Amino acid sequence: MKRKNLLLLLVIYMAFISLGLPDSLLGSGWPAMYRALEVPLHYAGILSMIVAAGTVVSSLFSERIISRYGIPWVTTVSVLMTALALLGFSISPHFSYLCLLAIPLGLGAGCVDAALNNYVALHYAARHMNWLHCFWGVGASIGPIIMANGLANGKSWSTGYMTVGIIQISLVLLLIVSTPLWIKDQDSYSSKDQETDKQSYRKLFASSGLKEALIIFFCYCTIEATFGIWGASYLVKVRGFATDRAASMTALFYAGITIGRLISGFLAGLLNNKQLIWLGYVLIFLGLLSINLPFDITLLVGFLLVGLGCAPIFPSLLHETPQNFGENNAQAIMGIQMACAYIGITFMPLLFGTLSKHLDYSIFPWFLSGFLALMGFGIFRLNKLTENRRILMPEANIKT
Repeated sequence: MKRKNLLLLLVIYMAFISLGLPDSLLGSGWPAMYRALEVPLHYAGILSMIVAAGTVVSSLFSERIISRYGIPWVTTVSVLMTALALLGFSISPHFSYLCLLAIPLGLGAGCVDAALNNYVALHYAARHMNWLHCFWGVGASIGPIIMANGLANGKSWSTGYMTVGIIQISLVLLLIVSTPLWIKDQDSYSSKDQETDKQSYRKLFASSGLKEALIIFFCYCTIEATFGIWGASYLVKVRGFATDRAASMTALFYAGITIGRLISGFLAGLLNNKQLIWLGYVLIFLGLLSINLPFDITLLVGFLLVGLGCAPIFPSLLHETPQNFGENNAQAIMGIQMACAYIGITFMPLLFGTLSKHLDYSIFPWFLSGFLALMGFGIFRLNKLTENRRILMPEANIKT
């Protein structure tokens, strides 16, 4: 790999750290936040819904925004939006302010997520997609640790948000300095994009296997988001954990995702994307089974296994997009897939919060198991439909 491409890849990795940092803060800090804000416990689902709704909107419009302004500046501005929103979180005394700040927090994530995922899927090998999302896991793992450290030292949850906001500002400065690295690649990308014959959304949705792919993305993100947001609350409400210990267990879940994606990057040379997806599926199943057992040690193992299982599924599905649906429409379909994924993030944690309010938080592993079963059906159908229709990417377009 050429030096410039390597430096660009490192910048993209750093950008994904910035995406991961705020994603895990809400779930790990909420057991302390809702008391300080004097709101019901299930209000975490409202914040999650607003953030994800903003991400859905920006994902759907990502193709137009990227083609007009380019990937480097879209990435920089998006990270800046999330940084300012997080700093706003840290000084907000009321829940209503958090709801307003959740809008730019979500909008900042959508475009950069779709843009960078498609860029790596087109220009880099499968191992780099796994490592890309491994760096998301680095950010997501650091978030709960920062929050748990603040809570353990007697500080407010706002300290965690302030710290992450400052880290985000540092990443913005790095992205600005590294802008020249993108110029040649972005020109090439834009030129190729202009020559592409784009299909209408109606024709895209008619693509064989797309509906199944959207089901998988919806179910996967439902599992990951619900686990990340409500896992700590389940430990506090059902298993009697202290809030700082519960936050540390959430960090273990995200650490599992991070370590798993690092390992998946190496396994990508031995297993194909389909095999990695099924491997992750089995690990999630075993993790949920462990959480149902009445022992603290199996809880620890379960949180780690669910994280390890989540690790290869999302990046492997994204890397398959150009092969499943063709390079010409990869960016548009990537945006649709990301939007559908964030619809799951938008509504399902809120649904779980509402259900648990009327039922009990002990339904947590069973709620996730239902979506895991539906995701398994979607994976089976997608593999069957695309087996004989896949459009193989020319090797010249895949850089290793």
